[in-house]
Amino acid sequence: MTEALVQGRLVPGKAKPRGRFPHVTRAGDFLFVSGTSSRRPDNTIAGACADELGTVTLDIREQTRVVIENIRDILRSEGADLANLVEISSFLVSMNDFGGYNEVYGEYFDETGPTRTTVAVHQLPHPHLLIEMKAIAYAPRK
Repeated sequence: MTEALVQGRLVPGKAKPRGRFPHVTRAGDFLFVSGTSSRRPDNTIAGACADELGTVTLDIREQTRVVIENIRDILRSEGADLANLVEISSFLVSMNDFGGYNEVYGEYFDETGPTRTTVAVHQLPHPHLLIEMKAIAYAPRK
């Protein structure tokens, strides 16, 4: 039986999407990673915490790190890694967070890495999310 040319799937151990779409879709030798946040499988958000008075603190550096690591884990589920990325699109709720995001991004990628586009958006699906990223990787089947 021939394997489907385009196939999407959910990745065990990752936060369930907040809609009916896959974490990743393989189309031939390319992997398309859906918009990924710092949401954990238990629906808590890395980089978001509240103190005993309910004051919320949001950390763009931690959220960026966790988003990239979530993308890494999704790629690994398909036998790929961050080195396979060819394009990343980043969505920030505030361009005031660009510096912290850019700093952490630079810990993972440099000028030899994937192309990148960063845009500001009005909001994301949860008020504690500061960033979401989607990605495309080239990962020929073994």
